[in-house]
Amino acid sequence: MDIDSVECLSLPDASMDVDDVDSHHHHHHTIPLHLAPSAGGGGGGRSFPKVNAGGVGPTAGAAAGGPPATSVHELLECPVCTNSMFPPIHQCQNGHTLCSTCKARVHNRCPTCRQELGDIRCLALEKVAESLELPCKYCSLGCPEIFPYYSKIKHEGQCSFRPYNCPYAGSECAVGGDIPFLVAHLRDDHKVDMHSGCTFNHRYVKSNPREVENATWMLTVFHCFGQYFCLHFEAFQLGMAPVYMAFLRFMGDENEARNYTYSLEVGGNGRKMVWEGTPRSIRDSHRKVRDSHDGLIIQRNMALFFSGGDRKELKLRVTGRIWKEQPNPDGTCIPNLCS
Repeated sequence: MDIDSVECLSLPDASMDVDDVDSHHHHHHTIPLHLAPSAGGGGGGRSFPKVNAGGVGPTAGAAAGGPPATSVHELLECPVCTNSMFPPIHQCQNGHTLCSTCKARVHNRCPTCRQELGDIRCLALEKVAESLELPCKYCSLGCPEIFPYYSKIKHEGQCSFRPYNCPYAGSECAVGGDIPFLVAHLRDDHKVDMHSGCTFNHRYVKSNPREVENATWMLTVFHCFGQYFCLHFEAFQLGMAPVYMAFLRFMGDENEARNYTYSLEVGGNGRKMVWEGTPRSIRDSHRKVRDSHDGLIIQRNMALFFSGGDRKELKLRVTGRIWKEQPNPDGTCIPNLCS
């Protein structure tokens, strides 16, 4: 990355070896499992009692040589990957179960007793799974929802309480968390500039605009309306043409992002370009937003024209503002700028 001068001003306004499965002892957290009413029951059908996933049987069985203590949650846990099993659930002739993904990994040999697996389905366990209701795995982050066993995974893929990925572009940062955590992470670990206010003045200076590298980027975080926004500005190759692009992302979910609008403006020599749009949620990756061209895009020739002078140095000033639409009593909306 070759940036000579940058200034941003805030204006006032699963992997376990199969041979180790036998000696692997599972340690489970206690998760409440709720058994749904039986499918055949109407108003008079019986309701199953709540089952504690941490263990329901006696603990002395294993020590006395009898069957070990177990629970519904443990029964549905694959012994190889330790994930919850979903149909088809496979079993060997001795009744040991494992998930369909791991069945291919163990070369058709039971990881517990080493017998050949074949194509035996554990229909009883699949029926048990159908009767279960489980809390979302993000319950510790605030999700109060409980779902039937088979629809839980679909919900978790779009749960609004699931962690956000780090919005920092240009690196393979694997950090995730809630918004306050990510704001601190961006400030402390990525040394991102933090600004307060809903207006901004972004200056980009490059001594040799003929050299445009992919992933020449910048990120600034703005705090306004009690929310955080990421302003991205970068230079990259669009096909064979070098371009400059600026866009805004909202640090929250898409349904919240729709409450805000932003504008970006770049100009010089008596000309200007203006972009107005809705910020994208950071649920959408930086690359996805960039590749969709959802932002202010400036071709290099136009950028040099805005820079003035002899066109040998790039001097772009991008200004912008963020506002929130507020409904009027008559039903119309007026922009609300932060103070």
